[in-house]
This record gives sequence, structure tokens and C-alpha cells, in this order.
Amino acid sequence: MSITSDQLNFLVYRYLQESGFLHSAFTFGYESFVHKSNINGSTVPPGTLISFIQKGLQYLELEANLNEAGEVSIGEYTPLSSQDMLTRDTPELKSIVKTQRDQVEKEKVKDKERQREEERQRERDFQKESRAREREPLERKADNGIKPMDEDKEYAASNHNGGSKSHMPGNYALIPESQVTTLTGHTSEVFICAWSPASSLLASGSGDSTARIWCVPGGDVGTVKEAITLKHFNRNKDNKQEKSKDVTTLDWNGDGTLLATGSYDGQARIWSRDGKLRNTLNQHKGPIFSLKWNKKGDCLLSGSVDRTAIIWDAKTGEVKQQFEHHSAPTLDVDWRNNVSFATCSTDEMIYVCKLGETTPLRQFQGHKDEVNAIKWDPSGNLLASCSDDKTAKIWSLKQETCIHDLVGHSKEIYTIKWSPTGPNSNNPNGSLTLASASFDSTIKLWDVDVGECFHSLTKHTEPVYSVAFSPNGEFLASGSFDKCVHIW
Repeated sequence: MSITSDQLNFLVYRYLQESGFLHSAFTFGYESFVHKSNINGSTVPPGTLISFIQKGLQYLELEANLNEAGEVSIGEYTPLSSQDMLTRDTPELKSIVKTQRDQVEKEKVKDKERQREEERQRERDFQKESRAREREPLERKADNGIKPMDEDKEYAASNHNGGSKSHMPGNYALIPESQVTTLTGHTSEVFICAWSPASSLLASGSGDSTARIWCVPGGDVGTVKEAITLKHFNRNKDNKQEKSKDVTTLDWNGDGTLLATGSYDGQARIWSRDGKLRNTLNQHKGPIFSLKWNKKGDCLLSGSVDRTAIIWDAKTGEVKQQFEHHSAPTLDVDWRNNVSFATCSTDEMIYVCKLGETTPLRQFQGHKDEVNAIKWDPSGNLLASCSDDKTAKIWSLKQETCIHDLVGHSKEIYTIKWSPTGPNSNNPNGSLTLASASFDSTIKLWDVDVGECFHSLTKHTEPVYSVAFSPNGEFLASGSFDKCVHIW
């Protein structure tokens, strides 16, 4: 379709007339020879020029919203201002659309955190009201010589052939401050910490734009030397340093010589154990929420709000492959072996991928809400996942559907951990167990052979955000918003 200059001049002439600019219309019509055109004015509807311009702007807006496949995804259409469409070309408009979509995704993440904080506050209010009601029956049970964990033991024994797995201690004791080493230095929340697998170094990541490496003395409590501070700063346009926001994730490589950190600025960084920056990894376009080394230590895997996962060459810092299967932020990643891994997302999907392959080896669909975490068992045969749909699931590459649907929590499940026991672990004679931690303030232990819960640990009074097994698998530590760490 095209329009001639005579037709365009007539539309401008009519627009000036309709708008009341009669002198301007007369002058323009005289100079453009409108009166000599063969256009029948009675067949041109009023406001035609405005209608043409509006439709042209709508076309520009639609073109800017098209993806690489020439389609507009449902729910992703981004309106543009008329000012932008009149003053910018199509590539610039596409860039504006991408920037706005990235901002929307960031706002969704922030909204999710606000919702969770509101949920935590409701939980705190509920707990205050329910403690008084719970205290009286608990005291009656104590008078009868029965403690809450004793009940769990009896339940486990009645359901697991004599209670072979019910070894969790029922009694607990408060650890005195004299036996606690406190590490001070961070000036904001500490989001994550990880022990080096080869030494007594502890790494921590915080909202103060730093990670720190602490040398923690073994044995009795002692004085901790000043931590090595890993500053996460970017350079602005004036070449001045500015903070890069939260350090959201970190992970040591297998021999403890390198530490990888991920930040809310979308950058991953690789540091030596003495705090020297080795590489800055810049490909992601959104916050990094998960970062893992493979066992060999030659590759680093990251997952980001930009919906992608990336495998990096640990030596050069270059991208080996970027995976773009998810349609929403990638929340967690986990290696299966040195070349294959799994990812999960707020799009409710789980993908198993392999370096060098462009399509997933397997995709798992079954959760009804955001998938918060995924973990391979020590053998790499079973994949566990947990979700805001209040369930955990166990998957196998041998089938598309989950082999166990673990139902029991009453609120969102935030994280899961496998015990370091069973085949291909350091404790091969122990039975394999999965722990799940939830916003319902409980931790549940699951028998993965039958898909049943054999312990529900209920001492926490607020959402549980972290769990970890001891190296021998005999103890479990849990951390909660109730400001307590429990060892079970």
C-alpha cells in the first residue's frame, strides 16, 4: 500500500479546514494545487489524516513488540508513548520495549518479596495468637511424659519397620554464647554463606554490596581474624565506583581455590581464596539468583531473572553456552554431572539441559506455581523440586511425570536438601532422605523410596528459609525468620 503526494496534500488540507485553520488551509491548498487534484472530497471521511497517523503509530508499536519469531507473546505487549514513536526509529523502539519488560520482571520479583514479607507478618501474628492456645495442651503432654519429638519418633517407628530412621534426638539444649563465634563486619542483611570444601574458610554474601571470606578457627571458640572483603562495585559513566547492590549467591569450587559470587547487578565474579578478582562475567541482563560450579571445576553455571542460564569457562570467563528455554525468571540451577544440569523458573517449568545441545534433554511439567529450588541426589539419578504450590516432587530422567508427589506442607516450600547418604555419596550405607523447608514453619523429612514423610520438625515459629545436613548425614541444621538455628 502507498499514498501519493497529492493524496497526502489533500489530507493535510482537509485537516487544516476541519481544525478551523481556514487561512492556512487556503494558503496550503493554493501552493500545493489541491484544487487541481482529481480527489472527490465527499468520499473522504472527516478526520482521515488523524486516523492514518494513529494506525501508523499502532503499527510501529506492534512492530517494536515482535519477538524473533515475529510474534507477540500473550501478556508481554508493551505500550509505547506517542512521543517515542514519533521521534525514534524501530531499533530504538525495540530497545525501549526490552528495557520496559526487564523493569517489569524486576518489579515482579520485588512484588513477590513484598508478598512474602506480608505472608511472614501474617504468620507472626498468627503464631502470637496460637501460642497461647497451644501452650496448655503441650503442658498436659509434658505432664504425661510425652514430648513433641517423642510423638514423631513413635510415628516414624510405626511406619518404618521399627523406626530405623527415627534417630533424630528429641531433647534439645540452648548453646551458650561462650561457645558461639560471632562474625561481625557486614553492614546489611547476610543472604548466604558457604564453607570452603578444603579449609576452615567461610564465605558470606550480603546486601551491603560485599562478600567476605572469614578464617574460622577450629575446635574451641577463638578470635577470628579480620575478614577479606570482596567489594562488588561497578564503574559509572564518569568512571567512578558505585555499589552493585546485593550479593545474592555464592559457591566454592571443588578444591576451595576459587569463589564465585552472583549479584543483583546481573554480574558474576570469580575470586581467588585470598580475595583477588580473577574474572567478571557480564552476559546476564538481570539479577543472578543461582550460581554453581561443576565437580570438575572447569565450568560455572548461573541462572538469572533475564530467564536464561549460562555455562561459563572458569579459566577465561567466556560464555560457553547460553540457554534460553524459560519464559520467566530462572530461580535455581543445579549440575547433574560435569556437562548436564537442571534449571527451574517462575514459569512452573523444569528443564534438564546439556552443554553443546540446543534443546533440553527433558522437560518436567507438573508444578502449579513458581518452582523455587531444584537439587540432584548424590547419584544424579533423582531430581527433587519444590514450589509455591506447597508440594515437593521427585523426578527421574526415565519418565516425564514425577515419581513421587510429596504433599504435606500447608504453605509454600522455599528450599530442599538431600542427605549426603546412599549410593555415590560419602555415606553409601545410609538411607537417602530429602528435607523440605516451608513458610508453614516446619521442616519435613521424606523417605524417597516410598514418597512418605517420616518426620515433621515443628519447633520453629516462623518461615524456615534454610536447611543443611551434617557431612555424615546424622544431623540437620535449620534457620528461620524466628531468629533461631536448630540442630536436629
